[in-house]
Order: sequence, then C-alpha cells, then structure tokens
Amino acid sequence: MPESADHMVPVPGMPCWVNLMVSDLHRAQAFYAAVLGWDFGTSALGEQFLVASAGGSPVAGIGRRQPGTAPVSVWTPYFAVRDADLTAARIQERGATLAVGPVALGEGRAGLAADPDGATFGFWEGPAPAWSPGEGRAPVRLDLQTRDVFDAAMFYGEVFEWAAGPDTEVVYRHDHVEVDRGGQAVLSLHGGGVQTSAEAHLRPRWLVTFAVDDVERAAAAAFDAGGSKPRPAPASWAPQGFFRTLQDPDGGLFTLTHPGGD
Repeated sequence: MPESADHMVPVPGMPCWVNLMVSDLHRAQAFYAAVLGWDFGTSALGEQFLVASAGGSPVAGIGRRQPGTAPVSVWTPYFAVRDADLTAARIQERGATLAVGPVALGEGRAGLAADPDGATFGFWEGPAPAWSPGEGRAPVRLDLQTRDVFDAAMFYGEVFEWAAGPDTEVVYRHDHVEVDRGGQAVLSLHGGGVQTSAEAHLRPRWLVTFAVDDVERAAAAAFDAGGSKPRPAPASWAPQGFFRTLQDPDGGLFTLTHPGGD
C-alpha cells in the first residue's frame, strides 16, 4: 500500500487494491509505463516494491517476487476487512488455502490466499488509499474467472460478508454474479475456469481491467514492449463492449478497455 497517498479506512468486503509480483521489476516498470502511462515510486516496503500512479493518483503495486515462487505473474486483488485474523479463519474453514499472514505491513495487516478453485486474492486490515474500481485511475472492473460461479459467490460472500455490507447488493444473473455498491457494479464472477488446464490463464483467476483512451494504440505499445496475446484465448465471458486481453512479458494477464467500458 502506498504510504504517501491520502489514506482512509476502506469499505469492508470491497476491493481496496491490486498487486502484481514479477521476476524482473525493471522490465515490468518499463512495460506498464509504455502501455498505461504509469509513473512509479518506491513504497514503505522498499525498493523491490513499487507503487504505480497515474495523474498523481495511486493505481497499483508491482513488486519483485522471490526466486522459486510461482513462475507466472498474476494480478491479485486485495479486499478490505475489519479483522484479518477472523478473515483468515473463515478462509481456512471454507476449504481455501491461506498462503501468507496475516502479517503486519505499515499501518495495517495483510494476508494472501487462494480460493477453493485456486484463484489468488488478498485481504487488508487498516487504512488504505482512496481507491475503488470504476473511480479515478483505479481499474475499471475486477472479474473472477472460476469453475462454478455460484460456489465462488458463496465462498467470497461468506468470507467478506457481502450481504451485510453497507449499500452492497449481490445480484445473481443467469450466467454470472455481480457485486454492486451504490448501484454500480464493483466486481463480477464468471464461469469458464478450468482447474486442470495446462494453460495458466485458463485456470481460475482474478482478471483486472484498466481503461485507456485508445485500446489499439495501447495494445500495439504492449506488443512493442514484449507483451503478447494469450493463446489459446481466454473463456468468452468478457463483459459487453470493446476489450483486449493481453499478457505482459512475465505472463501477467490483464485487460484493456475504453474509459466508458464500451
């Protein structure tokens, strides 16, 4: 979490940040600067963890992962919680894996986990930047690609108490689940993830979508900077509108769209 930004206590149960861990931090910094126009600064975690910003607002964290960890980078959302220990217990009680924490980080406490289908996510207790999907320069949306969308909705809903959240509504569609806050979709859960797939980007995972003024220009910049298209293509559950899904040089999967998402 960036230490220099104005902090506030985020809404419990809602996404409050996204991180990416990579093997080559300088390469990732150059890539996302070229594609998304981000600036980077160091964080309270040291020189091996950078905070990306756009227009002076914090957007995401990118850090160097330790040798011997997972070979493919994954964008990971963090959810705000009131009690990190209670959240960790709920995660384990529901058949998921608690990988890290809770550990003290700056003014808060963090944990990292994998849901029962293997999708990685984090949780955060404490103050955080004024950051929310769909607002400012934060990602415009977060989507979960999972094996069984309704099982996933039950898991995350119970862990993060979505039903008890202020001004929060869980909406069950015929093929996906949306979590709305204040009438705006904050995140959605979709089917199509294949746990046994040899392709990492087809397995259950969270997908982060960033807005750019010119999607094709940003995609061309991604290819020039060493990015690629995932092959085979991800499951076709993307929301309506114009979206391009890409991989960074380290394998991190992300999506581009226009500011309005269409």
